[in-house]
Parts: sequence; structure tokens; C-alpha cells
Amino acid sequence: MIKKLTALILAGLLVAAQNVAAQDANFYIFLCFGQSNMEGNAKFEDQDTTVDGRFKVLETIDCPNIGREKGHWYTAVPPVCRCHTGLTPADYFGRTLLANLPQNIRVGIINVSVGGCKIELFNKDSFQNYAATVPAWMTNMIKEYYGSPYARLVEMAKLAQKDGVIKGILLHQGESNTGDSTWPQQVKIVYGNLIDDLGLKADAVPLLAGEVVHADQKGICASMNGIIATLPQTIPNSYVIPSNGCTAAGDNLHFNAAGYRRLGKRYAAKMLALLGYYANVQDN
Repeated sequence: MIKKLTALILAGLLVAAQNVAAQDANFYIFLCFGQSNMEGNAKFEDQDTTVDGRFKVLETIDCPNIGREKGHWYTAVPPVCRCHTGLTPADYFGRTLLANLPQNIRVGIINVSVGGCKIELFNKDSFQNYAATVPAWMTNMIKEYYGSPYARLVEMAKLAQKDGVIKGILLHQGESNTGDSTWPQQVKIVYGNLIDDLGLKADAVPLLAGEVVHADQKGICASMNGIIATLPQTIPNSYVIPSNGCTAAGDNLHFNAAGYRRLGKRYAAKMLALLGYYANVQDN
């Protein structure tokens, strides 16, 4: 009996050792979620298609049009959300990180976002109630994630944890919740669920939340930035990424390509500081 128990313990230790060996501590993974500005609204340009091979994206759906399959890593050439999406803050977040991190570090992103959605879509306990009310075009986006964007984000994150270490969470959402003072508490619920479901530690995995298009760009949802600013009062390890000066598209709701690049660099500058790298990131 003792021999059998010893054998089982040794077998368990061997499996654990193999799992640790498979996980690369120098592969930094970041979860990205939100609505259309995280999904990517602007068309990417030629300058956006040259990417360091150390920057990876874990595809979250099958995209035959760009030769990608769900659950596989690819060099993070845009689009980095779904198959036909555009440039996002995550694009230049990853590029800027790698430009300022040691050469042995790789960066991977997982982006699950749905244009037009409220934060309620990512509440795993009640999203069905909200999803039942959305227009058909959004229903079709949600279906690409088999009905639950949150569940798909967790599924892909667990897969990614076999390869690397989750270092942070990026959020860009709020336009559809403009004026909703409960937004910070709702974000806290989603963040808390991610921490629990992925076995993470909140004090080690910060949440970075970007402002919506700023008033200086005549943002039509700019009043939401006042509510977003209060997020650190609700989630201690959260940080607000300012959007002032990040240029907008003609609808004053989405950023244009230059605005996404600038905002992405700001996400990266904050994350670099949190990682202990005080880089001089050019804010342009």
C-alpha cells in the first residue's frame, strides 16, 4: 500500500514538473476584451503589417480567410481580434512592450471583443439576459464565440497558460454604458471572475482600462471618462489609460489608426512601469 502511494505521489510530481517545464516564464500573456474600440474599428495600414516575430496572438475563432485556426498562436499581424476586424490598441501595446523588453521575452495577446456590447455581456452569471436583448448583428458576433465571449476568453486563456504566464488584462469598453454609475462595480465582477477562474492573484495581474474618445476630440461618449476614472477606487490593482490627444474617426466614437497606435503605446508604457521597466515611450 505504501509503495503504491509513493508511486502515485512520484507520478504526480512528474506530471507537475512536466507542466512547469512546458510553461515559459518569459512568455508574457495579456488578455484583452471590450467592445468595438478593442475589437478594432480602423483599417490597418501598410506600416502596421510588419511585426516582430516575438509578438504573438492566440486566435480565438477559426479564420480561414487569413489562414488561422482557433487555439493556435500566430505572429500578431492584424487583425488580432476576429477575422475581419481592424487595428486595435492591443497592436501597438504589444509592439511597444517588445521594443522595451529584453530580447528573450515574448508577448502574446488574446482578444475577445464584441462591437457595441455593454459590460453586461462579460458577466458569466447573467450575460444571457443581456444577450437576449441585443440586435441581430451583435447576436451574430456573439455566436462566433459560441454564445459566450467570457467563456471563450477563459477557454483560450487556460490554453495559453500552458505556454506562458498571464501578466495583465486590458479593457476598452464603456461607450455602451455611458452614464452608468454601476459600471466600475460591473467591471469588478468580470475582473474578479477572471482572476478566480484562471487561478490568478489579483495583486499580480493588473487591469488596464482605457478612456473612450476624449472630449478634446469631441468624443460623443466622453462623459463616460468621468466614471472610468473612478475604477481604481473599486479595483485596487487597476489603472486608467488616458485618451486625450488620441485622434478620432469621423464618427467621434472610434479612434482612427493613429489614435489606436497612440493609445496602445500608453497601455504599454503603464504596463512596462508595472513590470519594472521604466522605458521612455514616445507619446505620439
